[in-house]
Amino acid sequence: MTADTVQTLSPRDWACHPAHIDPGYKSTGLRGPKHALLPMKHALAERNAPVYSAVQMGEFDNDMTKNAVMNGEPLGERIIVTGRVMDEDGRPVKNTLVEVWQANAAGRYVHKVDQHDAPLDPNFLGAGRCLTDNEGRYTFKSIKPGAYPWGNHPNAWRPNHIHFSLFGDYFASRLITQMYFPGDPLLPYDPMYMGAPEHLRDTMVSKFSLDVTQPDYALGYVFDIVLRGAKATRFE
Repeated sequence: MTADTVQTLSPRDWACHPAHIDPGYKSTGLRGPKHALLPMKHALAERNAPVYSAVQMGEFDNDMTKNAVMNGEPLGERIIVTGRVMDEDGRPVKNTLVEVWQANAAGRYVHKVDQHDAPLDPNFLGAGRCLTDNEGRYTFKSIKPGAYPWGNHPNAWRPNHIHFSLFGDYFASRLITQMYFPGDPLLPYDPMYMGAPEHLRDTMVSKFSLDVTQPDYALGYVFDIVLRGAKATRFE
């Protein structure tokens, strides 16, 4: 990309996102910034993100029902999650890396820090990646993640969710967010979800789609992601 084709980025509307420190979300008191943020130099904000290639992708990188299979299928409800990644003007963000990670069907991560009293699944890694196509579309096959306790407050449980990390055309447009499932009864009790402005919480909730659902195989969900602007998906 040459200097004359650089896109001007509109400033983020920080008031539309959760506060850096939220009394209801205890760990933010330890990791949230307590001093004024330092603005990034404009030249740095406009630097291109890394270039990814389909050559770097494995055959099952976006299929978490197969990318860790050792001795059979992973346990749980199979799902398909798809959607489009768009910039602040609704244009598709193509050939960008989308990474996801999640708990298994019992609500446990494959991580040494996770000591939740729930079984690990030897056939489920809980991580995947893919590149968006020319229309900005991504697709993952997975297992619906389970809820799990997290100790933030008495009887605290995280809703079913999938973590997303992705870049737009610039480093400054990187987004880390969580996708929730429609109708989850734990959403009103979750400080991460409730920390976002009420009228924008739906940007983090996927939509069930019978068109995406594959007969006799998996339920389908659509989760579109907008990286910046007034309609941006809420981010961590």
